[in-house]
Amino acid sequence: MSRKDTLVSRIPKLGERVERKDVVSVVKLHGVITPQASPLAARGVINLSSVESALKRAFAPERLKAVALQINSPGGAPTQSGLVAERIRKLADTRGVPVIAFAEDVAASGGYWLACAADEIYAHRTSMVGSIGVLTGSFGFAGLLERFGIERRLYTAGENKARLDPFSPEKPEDVAWLRKLHAQLHDMFVEWVRQRRGDRLSESEDLFSGDMWLGAKALELGLVDGLGNLREVIEERYPGAEITVAEPKKPLLARLGMSSPAAAVLEAVQHRAMWSRFGL
Repeated sequence: MSRKDTLVSRIPKLGERVERKDVVSVVKLHGVITPQASPLAARGVINLSSVESALKRAFAPERLKAVALQINSPGGAPTQSGLVAERIRKLADTRGVPVIAFAEDVAASGGYWLACAADEIYAHRTSMVGSIGVLTGSFGFAGLLERFGIERRLYTAGENKARLDPFSPEKPEDVAWLRKLHAQLHDMFVEWVRQRRGDRLSESEDLFSGDMWLGAKALELGLVDGLGNLREVIEERYPGAEITVAEPKKPLLARLGMSSPAAAVLEAVQHRAMWSRFGL
């Protein structure tokens, strides 16, 4: 049979009914959660802008049975974590389909916030899960400027405008202010986890300490519902369903094949620092 005949044979005949399969959509949430959208690649960073098109595609199929979130993230910006999670819940409630999250290497901090948008969470036995806490990292360069005889000139309106300026000496009152913000964000994080996980959570005192655990211990603590990988769980839960991956649209510069080496290197260093906390 020629190639033409093969293609023609695959076209449904007039009046012939085409059997449509059930669909389980997969959305990959891989990377650092950051509001800084990359003009070069949609992959590697997570924010509402970068995942919106993928989420809309994932929840669009007519015979949709479920949406799976494939999560591999060390966390990042709390606001973007909340925005993406809320968007997932809105789409899930609108379509009336379950959402199942699968932790891969890491679902920590903001990555776990995203996982809690799902109705169920699964992890591999080697996955690192949790880190329910808040972190801010910075440097202090005041001594460095003094060593090289560099004079810092900073002009502000508002006595607190220059809080935590890295080129000025650290002030105890600024640190106290930051810790207060951390406490408020931590309370929001804990409230979200309790809202989504409910009585599945254990009463462990360490649960919200910012610590993290491997899959089996996370299951014991109620942070996840089971151990397993995406394909095995989905094939068992929805036999015969077609598993489709919903990819985000590539940014314009990526589609044109343009790149910025300097921006790429800086972004890589920042993200490397985030992943290195988890030995990855």
